[in-house]
Amino acid sequence: MSFGIYAIGFAILIGGLVYAAHLMHMPTHWIVVGAIVLLGIGILSGVKATRQKDPSE
Repeated sequence: MSFGIYAIGFAILIGGLVYAAHLMHMPTHWIVVGAIVLLGIGILSGVKATRQKDPSE
């Protein structure tokens, strides 16, 4: 559940940054590249922050 909340928050952040870049008249291909990179960073950091620790044997 916490990963879902993390993912929604990161998607809102990416949406805001994409909208700001559009308002600044950035080229579309750079906006797409930035969104893909941020999406990858968001997934990696979300998994790292919400994963469960492995039980000790």
